[in-house]
Amino acid sequence: MQFEYSYAGSTAVQHRGDSTELSFAPDLKREPTFFSGELRRNVAFREAISALHAVVVSDLRFKPKDKTAYKAWAAQQEEGDLVAIAAQRQSVASRVKALREELAQLEVESARRLSGFHEARARYFRFLYEKHRELWFVYDPVITVHPDECFFECFSQDESSYGRLGASYEVFQNVGEFSCGTTNIDYSSPLYDEFQKIRSYKRTRFEVDPSGFTTQTGTDAAYKEVKIDLPDSWVRGFLQVNSAMALPAVRFTLHPMDVHNFLFVLKRHKEKKGPRSMRYELAPGQPVKVVFEPWGTEVVCRRSVYEGEGTHDIRVWGRRRLGVLERLVPVAKRFTVHLLGSGLPSFYVADLGDLSFTLGLSGWTANDWATAGNFDLMAPRGQVDELTRRRVFDALKATWSATPEALAAKLGLERGTVLGALSAWTQAGRAIWDLNKGVYRARELSREPLPLDKLRFANEREERATRFVDARAVNVTARASSVDGSLELSGSVKEGQKVLRPTLRLDGDQRMVFGECTCNFFQQNKLFRGPCEHLLALRLQHSRVSRT
Repeated sequence: MQFEYSYAGSTAVQHRGDSTELSFAPDLKREPTFFSGELRRNVAFREAISALHAVVVSDLRFKPKDKTAYKAWAAQQEEGDLVAIAAQRQSVASRVKALREELAQLEVESARRLSGFHEARARYFRFLYEKHRELWFVYDPVITVHPDECFFECFSQDESSYGRLGASYEVFQNVGEFSCGTTNIDYSSPLYDEFQKIRSYKRTRFEVDPSGFTTQTGTDAAYKEVKIDLPDSWVRGFLQVNSAMALPAVRFTLHPMDVHNFLFVLKRHKEKKGPRSMRYELAPGQPVKVVFEPWGTEVVCRRSVYEGEGTHDIRVWGRRRLGVLERLVPVAKRFTVHLLGSGLPSFYVADLGDLSFTLGLSGWTANDWATAGNFDLMAPRGQVDELTRRRVFDALKATWSATPEALAAKLGLERGTVLGALSAWTQAGRAIWDLNKGVYRARELSREPLPLDKLRFANEREERATRFVDARAVNVTARASSVDGSLELSGSVKEGQKVLRPTLRLDGDQRMVFGECTCNFFQQNKLFRGPCEHLLALRLQHSRVSRT
């Protein structure tokens, strides 16, 4: 999926003895969106925007070791062994030796001739990484200006972490003219280094530059166009996390030192086997307790008491991503945690006073078929006609933010109808649920409407699996193992006149480690092309049942 941006120059930073000016270059192809104000809480903003940068560059996907050098050495050794065997024959021993010496000289000469090329290539990539690191990234952050606040949004490279920094206007002083809307901003790696120079004793001016919208781009030498081809999975992940924010969740508050203790445990230990999860044990009126597996380390948060209803035992994975919150611990007042359920997305909202930082984490760091189960977050949750959806969105955009109750009263609609429409706009990337203030906000992720038919599911099997579950054609039975913590799912899926019988096993990290099905797709491909729709339906049905 290709996105195109046009910037009137680059984001600029100017330092003087007593002041700093940050001027962001917005995307000129979108509606004019600009803002200008002087930071009042410099240090908190610096730490929060730095944490947002940590999300932008985050990539915790498993990276296998590069065995190219070893394989080349092994091939060379094998060749040498074969030559040595041949050399045992006296008739060719002397000839082989001469050829090996000649080959060694040729390899040395080849390396000498190519050394300049290899050095130039290394310098080129070093230059790109140090001077133009934005070329290594996939998507410029999105900034939205609203009447009550402006907020940044970004999504990580590994498609698993979402960051949102909201700054109410109390963060600024001497606020100038602004125009509400959403735009992309030119964001480069040197800008992160400039953020680190923000100090409390220096006046800092923050500006989303409006001058570019009056520039004659044909004659402006600084004008630049950027075309980025994003994978569909990246955009799908972004929309899934946005949709997940509006779902019901278990909610509780943590003291900043409790988050510090979580990070301390993770830094002191290195897991070598699964399960690699954090297990939240919640009981009304009791301190929040977290168990780190596989070590069994318990952290009791005595400053943080769970005040919700019912007891819960919720496991989350991808816990190393919580390192993004490290810089926020000294400046945060509290962290509010929203857990959707075991293996489902989770959200951590840092209260920084007039600033708020939301970290959204997908169920796992690696969102591949082995973990599966989260694709249903984008499935429609209410049938609302097109006219009603448009009325709801126009009413939301008129005020830029509103609660569902306020929109329902304004339009004379039922609350369920309004929620269904807002859910559809959230899935389309044109609205967002603000966890911090509890309102929906108008925010258009892209200039052009997103192709939802293409993004809703990763492949046809996911779509068919969801259709089976929605038609109530899936029966599932779960059996847990007390030995290794694995979970075996078995059941039936009715497809027309046929009844398929899939079986799968999940390990302690909820990864699919075994699967069987009686369908033709599985018989031909096993799991080499991923699970069939019946295995996906079985797991999806279990996920939905376990949440109810």
